[in-house]
Amino acid sequence: MDGADFTVERGQLVFFWANVSHQLGDVEAIGEPELCNIYIPLDMFLMMPHLAELQMALLNGAMVVCPSELCGHEMLMRWHSDYRAANTERLDILKMELNVLFRRMEVQGLQMIKQPWANKKAAHNLASAHIRHVVAMVRYVFENLGQPMQNENVTSITGLHPNYALNIFSKAMNIPLKQFILRMRLLRARGLLLESDMAISKVATESGFGSTSQFYAHFAAAYGMPPNQLRINYMGT
Repeated sequence: MDGADFTVERGQLVFFWANVSHQLGDVEAIGEPELCNIYIPLDMFLMMPHLAELQMALLNGAMVVCPSELCGHEMLMRWHSDYRAANTERLDILKMELNVLFRRMEVQGLQMIKQPWANKKAAHNLASAHIRHVVAMVRYVFENLGQPMQNENVTSITGLHPNYALNIFSKAMNIPLKQFILRMRLLRARGLLLESDMAISKVATESGFGSTSQFYAHFAAAYGMPPNQLRINYMGT
């Protein structure tokens, strides 16, 4: 992950932000190996309450280990069953149980096998109230990606001076707010390209780009190819 090798032991559950470049290197068979992946939409995760520490750690590239006593094989199988049931109430319970698990992980102290990217001293100096402001700004970005958005729109929700809000965001996220917004727009666009047959002009609009030409320019700069080529490569046609 992120250019380095990490070993996940048998029975361990590890959480990380899937936007960080990662690849499964090898699985050592012990009996019949079983690999379980849980994909939680980032916007759903960011809307979970009381998780500022974990949210900031994962958004900054950390790999966090769940203590084995908090989540075992039986719980994972129950979550899988709830998810496959396509029942609204069971899905809601699943989300609540995930939130409780994450909160217990924070209470016990986060165990990491990969530390966050952000400068540890800068992150340590941010008060918990400031971290909550950063999470609120990140949520706002996700909730409004399809709309025109300037820095002042995002910072205004904190009640802080705009420059001060931008400063704590950059310290916590290790990236300027404007660049973060662009990165999130590109991630949404990439998801829409690969997971739907939506017209590229519509993808651009839904991802918050002002024009198709602007979208093409930013996308090609980020992914090394225009959006139509990415879709062609993915579909294999």
